[in-house]
Amino acid sequence: MKKLRMFAGVCVSVVLMLAAGCTKESDSGVIELNYANFPPPETFPCVQMERWKEEVEKRTGGRVKIRTYPGGTLLGAKEIYDGVVGGTADIGNFAMSYQPGRFPVSEAADLPHFFPSSKVASMKLARMLEQENPEEFAEVKVLTAFTCPPGVIMSSNPVGDVTDLKHASLRSSGTSLDALKLLGAAPIAMPQSDVPDALHKGVINGIVSSGEVMQDMNYAVYCKYVVEARLPVISFAVVMNRQAWEKLPPDIQQIFEDLYYEQAEWTGAYVDQHVEDALKWSVETHGVQITQVSEAELAAVREKLSPMMEAYIQRVVSKGIDGRKLIEFLQAE
Repeated sequence: MKKLRMFAGVCVSVVLMLAAGCTKESDSGVIELNYANFPPPETFPCVQMERWKEEVEKRTGGRVKIRTYPGGTLLGAKEIYDGVVGGTADIGNFAMSYQPGRFPVSEAADLPHFFPSSKVASMKLARMLEQENPEEFAEVKVLTAFTCPPGVIMSSNPVGDVTDLKHASLRSSGTSLDALKLLGAAPIAMPQSDVPDALHKGVINGIVSSGEVMQDMNYAVYCKYVVEARLPVISFAVVMNRQAWEKLPPDIQQIFEDLYYEQAEWTGAYVDQHVEDALKWSVETHGVQITQVSEAELAAVREKLSPMMEAYIQRVVSKGIDGRKLIEFLQAE
């Protein structure tokens, strides 16, 4: 019986420790936090993670140490939010569109707004989330938010009229899938890791994504035509376990708060430059042809994609969300 009571006591202690989150303070008083991310280390969501870690450690004078886990080594892409809520990770970065319907306010940013850059879109998203303080993030503390750059069409064939993609087989994800259907394409959802082989075998004609993948994933070998069509972005949020946040001293919380907009702006500017560099490399190294959509064609594309806006407004009204107000905020100058 004594052994049984001891075992039960240990189990209770473990449960309490897990419920309290992963945050721990070392013997020297240093607060140690872990940060889960899902893409490979060289991609921009992980580059921003490392930059944020460095800034936190520098600004806290080493009182906070962050251990980063890129590439899904701690939690997978669809597990990160719940993993942070449950305390498996103190902090996590995830894409809201990976769980359709769960983050209805955030979804507004992924509609076809034709943002000119990631920097603009990221700041709009960050301001919207701070202003709305949506219920979808009630279980966590949002540390920052950002988006990928506007989507470009990367194709093995000349694209022609963007308003009529004539059943082009293009790999895509998120709201771009719906956008491509309205433009006449035949979008296909598949992991990025499968894209090179699918391009090589002609299973797909191209891909819609942000342009840095032309170099990062070496798609310039297959896709000789790029159209900067300013298609929908994908939104990301960096969230922190609520209990872990509340345990932080007020001055350290303020440092995290100060980084909210700064990190969103830095990430947007960083990945915008990365896209510019990648497209330049694609032209110089592989002879890729890059074209921009004219204002007239852009207006026609906007008109074709307008049903997505109305569908969103109708979809979220039952949840008490004013979708039209969110869209107007995101599109305001």
